[in-house]
Amino acid sequence: MGDIKKGKKAFVQKCSQCHTVEDGGRHKVGPNLWGLFGRKTGQSPGYSYTQANIDKGIVWGEDTLMTYLENPKKYIPGTKMIFSGIRKKRERHDLIAYLKDATS
Repeated sequence: MGDIKKGKKAFVQKCSQCHTVEDGGRHKVGPNLWGLFGRKTGQSPGYSYTQANIDKGIVWGEDTLMTYLENPKKYIPGTKMIFSGIRKKRERHDLIAYLKDATS
């Protein structure tokens, strides 16, 4: 399990420009992430996803996020997410720990 405090710092630095995490939070360039864990790709209500994201059809969890966050465009070719990814495994673990805490 990652460090939630370090994960929050990573989220603020790398994700918050495009995403919100709170219940009822607005979509930005990327979708609001509330309820992320256990949800299928391309399913956040009110957000306009690419067909590639909708068609990927996986359920978001720790394992899928570890792979996705390393290289989003490789995991979902055709996604409109412009973020290049997080190479450091520890940083991905921390971010996922934060997301698990903040989005549910």
